[in-house]
Amino acid sequence: MFCPQCGANNSQEAKFCASCGAQLALAAEPAIKQSAALPTTPKFAGFWFRTLASIIDTVLCQVAVVILVLPLGFALGASMAGTSSLSEIEAAGQGLGFVLGVLIQWLWFTIAESSKWQATIGKKMVGIKVTDENGERIGFGKANARYWSKILSALILFVGFVMVAFTEKKQGLHDKIAGTLVVKVNA
Repeated sequence: MFCPQCGANNSQEAKFCASCGAQLALAAEPAIKQSAALPTTPKFAGFWFRTLASIIDTVLCQVAVVILVLPLGFALGASMAGTSSLSEIEAAGQGLGFVLGVLIQWLWFTIAESSKWQATIGKKMVGIKVTDENGERIGFGKANARYWSKILSALILFVGFVMVAFTEKKQGLHDKIAGTLVVKVNA
């Protein structure tokens, strides 16, 4: 299917042009039926919406980590009490907390963004979702690539996140690497 805006060739299933982001007419509906009220391009979520969603998710995820890890840490400490020193128990508890914290945060973002919601709780609260470049739901693999690419966005002095404010499709470095967009719902 060719884009009416830029002429790029897209797959028949695509909802948005992979080149310019314009909405494509559905194959089952003639292009004439497309109302002037419908936007021709998706409304990309900007820096501040995404920052707010990130803050909400960070707080909620950390609460979940504490609720899940604290009892496990106490159980680990109690099981080591008779045979280990205090410093060994503290080190084991910190290791457990770190590993489970990373695992829970990874699953929090990856599962939620690849689910039918296409969003974490924070994104859902501010009315945004994650799609692929065709406007479709992303799979677990793409959500996984997006999550781990955020490390690179952070390592370069957070420039990968700041890119959201300055790129045409409001994509951060991690979005460009994973081939994702963050769009407003009902925009």
